[in-house]
Amino acid sequence: MDRVLRVLVIDDSAYVRKVVREILSRSPFLEVVGTARDGREALDLVEQLNPDVITCDLIMPELDGVGFVREQMQRRPLPIIIMSVAKETAEAALTALDAGAIDFVQKPTALASDKIFEVSNELIEKVKAAGNISLNRLPTPPEPQIAATVEPAVAGTHSVDLVVLGISTGGPQALKRLIPQLPSDFPVPVVMVMHMPVGYTEMYAAKLNEICNLEVREAAEGDEVKLGRVFLAPAGRHLTLNRNADGKVVTHLDGRPFGSLHRPSVDVLFQSAAEVYRNRVLGVVMTGMGSDGKQGAAWIKAQGGKVITESEESCVIYGMPRSVVEAGLSDSSASLTAMPEAIMNSL
Repeated sequence: MDRVLRVLVIDDSAYVRKVVREILSRSPFLEVVGTARDGREALDLVEQLNPDVITCDLIMPELDGVGFVREQMQRRPLPIIIMSVAKETAEAALTALDAGAIDFVQKPTALASDKIFEVSNELIEKVKAAGNISLNRLPTPPEPQIAATVEPAVAGTHSVDLVVLGISTGGPQALKRLIPQLPSDFPVPVVMVMHMPVGYTEMYAAKLNEICNLEVREAAEGDEVKLGRVFLAPAGRHLTLNRNADGKVVTHLDGRPFGSLHRPSVDVLFQSAAEVYRNRVLGVVMTGMGSDGKQGAAWIKAQGGKVITESEESCVIYGMPRSVVEAGLSDSSASLTAMPEAIMNSL
């Protein structure tokens, strides 16, 4: 990073504003240029201070976080990172992402305590990543219902038995565009990992299910992986696949391995899928920072499977797909708009 990012912090708690300023000031690449007590004050400060990135609370007087995101994205799109407590604001956080926020950081507690320092590294990295986002790739609210526009593969002709997908920053919005495009007779099951804090994945899967032709659910222990289903790994646990004595493939949830940067991890899911399905796996790596998915893609390729990456033009952050492409593991790339057809063609 060759420039200092200007950050506006929005929170109705004076203590949280102070702590977030202190946290971000630890990075030489970040400068907190202002703070606001609510969304209404923040709208005025954005015009005055011209920040590069905004961190935003959800529960605030006057104008709450969702209202601020909606209004600001209409006025002038900016990278906005939500800071919230999952139990109290899960639905509001997902609504804010739909409205155009790019990511969120989960506060350890709603109380004014030093526990907020626990998210220091995560917050700094996400704010720095947000500053590298091209404004024309910021997410926009998805349509309430997107009809399927791709034709399913002819029954019995596909060479793939499973699609596994990994995604992170920008993922909630991207999946709401991609998964509804898959037809009700999509010929293979889908298993996904998206980096989200604990407390969000079950509700997100339920909301995605409402607009899809396929059944979307948060994966539970022992779920059978079969046609017509899309599974989302629950936050906080790795999702792997096992073939039981009856020959059926079922899901397994575990905290191990403990050393991975993310839980759930795309790498862990992809490796497991490659071990069970061998060369009949299609891996899809989409928008997100970091390199989770690169090692998993190598496992899929080593078994003879295929890998598709989202192209830079549509990624909110071209990190995870870039790592796969630069390692020579991507068979093809497609924009978010073209991804449904690319997936179908690869089956």
